[in-house]
Amino acid sequence: MKVVDIINKSEKTVFSFELLPPLKGTTGDKLYNTIEQLLEFDPKYINITTHRDEFDFHQREDGLIEKRIVRKRPGTVAIAASIQHKYGIPVVPHILCGGFTRSETEHVLIDLFFLGIENVLALRGDGLKSEPVFTPEPNGNRYASELVEQISNLKKGKYLDPDLKNNTPLDFCIGVAGYPEKHFEAPNLDTDMEYLRKKVDAGAEYIVTQMFFDNSKYYRFVEKCRAAGITVPIIPGLKPIAVLSQLTVLPKIFSIDLPQDLAKALKKCKNNSDAKKVGTEWAILQAKDLVKHGAPSLHVYTYGITDNVKEIMKAVL
Repeated sequence: MKVVDIINKSEKTVFSFELLPPLKGTTGDKLYNTIEQLLEFDPKYINITTHRDEFDFHQREDGLIEKRIVRKRPGTVAIAASIQHKYGIPVVPHILCGGFTRSETEHVLIDLFFLGIENVLALRGDGLKSEPVFTPEPNGNRYASELVEQISNLKKGKYLDPDLKNNTPLDFCIGVAGYPEKHFEAPNLDTDMEYLRKKVDAGAEYIVTQMFFDNSKYYRFVEKCRAAGITVPIIPGLKPIAVLSQLTVLPKIFSIDLPQDLAKALKKCKNNSDAKKVGTEWAILQAKDLVKHGAPSLHVYTYGITDNVKEIMKAVL
């Protein structure tokens, strides 16, 4: 079932969450265990992240430096299909611009279509750590709006090969990312809103937000979207703080602010256990308020941690 249909048919806020694929060399057992611990809360769909190839440098025995290609979490397509067929829950694999050509993207989408997956989240993705700015692959999509356009073309049966005849449309529901505190590369929120509007105009059917810790920023973001003519569902993304280091790590990595009350409470914590308790209590307050205000879904960035997510869901749903 498509995410936008799940949302539109539901009379209440639904629950969804996001997971990382297993690391190379490991099994899916930990991931399956995470899912099974959350089944009691009736998740309506599950997001699976995608990771591009990276590069590292290794000194050989002869003293020369060798550049190596590394992908730490391969297998997004396979694990997405496995989850959907194992649990009967719609899965939303992430599709990236970064690290993939348009042709590779098309092949991935064809594979997903054959496997019965109807939903994708279209993202530009991060640049390489060695790059000062994001650089697409040769013949790759530079912007998420271009990626959305490519997927939308496939929905019309328009493939990259102009000589193909009698093409089968690939009917995906397309989600995109939104940033209540703006994308870190955007000069301002108004410009960021223009970029978001391009993604929706290209065919995006819903928006899931970057994590935030101040609900007023989400509500203002929704108002700004509506004023810009963006009418698709806007799903809030929540990330319960789980370790003390996230007090400084999350703002640095994701260019977000932590409310002063939350920051003060975390600074008083003596260990990760204390921080996790504070983070869980804060997320419960956020979630209850979002449900009260009619958020279409609570999308939780779990990344394999379930005990705090279970506590949040028990308090809210």
